[in-house]
Amino acid sequence: MILAIDQGTTGSTCLVFDREGRIRGRAYSEFDQIFPRPGWVEHDPNQIWAVTRRVAAHALADARADPASLDAIGITNQRETIVAWDPDGGEPVHNALVWQDRRTAERCDELRAAGHEPLVRERTGLVLDPYFSATKIEWLARNVEAARGAVFGTIDSWLVFKLTGRHATDVTNASRTMLFDIHRRRWDPDLCALLGVDEARLPEPLPSAHVYGTTGEFGGEVPVAGIAGDQQAALFGQACREPAGWRRTPTAPAASCCSTPASGCRSPARGC
Repeated sequence: MILAIDQGTTGSTCLVFDREGRIRGRAYSEFDQIFPRPGWVEHDPNQIWAVTRRVAAHALADARADPASLDAIGITNQRETIVAWDPDGGEPVHNALVWQDRRTAERCDELRAAGHEPLVRERTGLVLDPYFSATKIEWLARNVEAARGAVFGTIDSWLVFKLTGRHATDVTNASRTMLFDIHRRRWDPDLCALLGVDEARLPEPLPSAHVYGTTGEFGGEVPVAGIAGDQQAALFGQACREPAGWRRTPTAPAASCCSTPASGCRSPARGC
């Protein structure tokens, strides 16, 4: 059996699948949305972890499954949202900055005015926008004293750390940070330098289909064996596995994904 964790923007869903791909158990729970001021959106990382653990246990109970019999755990997640935590104690140093958060809009305007957007587009395929993770990391490092010694990661990385103790992410989530060279599949040193981000404090980027470690959280030692950001996971789930395969998520505003050749392709449009 496989436990699938879908950690979304407003709640966590867990499904248990059998070897034939049939859903044997499911559970869902929401968590708090925090709005410190207009345009700012935050989540409590500890609450996300607690809710995800509880929902996973409920899904396993619904499936009448022995947690020790799980073959693997997979994770899909809201993308771009950033968590900063103490690498030694494992505690968050601030609320997570959610992908919807706009507090770094002026900073993105400054970077654009300084002529940095072509570099961002060339290396990452993205545009300069506070939607992505990079300026959120910069904001935390500049404004939260405890973040100066913290490590950073998207929500998948936070869950992997809590499950396995490893600081890692997958390439689909890394590609949404505005710090990842999608051609070389590594953190880009020029973009990290531009935003004052130490590469050593970012998670190790790994393939989506990969054993990230094992966890005993649910009984036994179960491998965490797959991660993909929610939109890319949906693209794969809709069987768009050949170039030009296309899907759109009606529940996420204007969220469209398209499969491309391994060499990539360029769009003349300015989009995300």
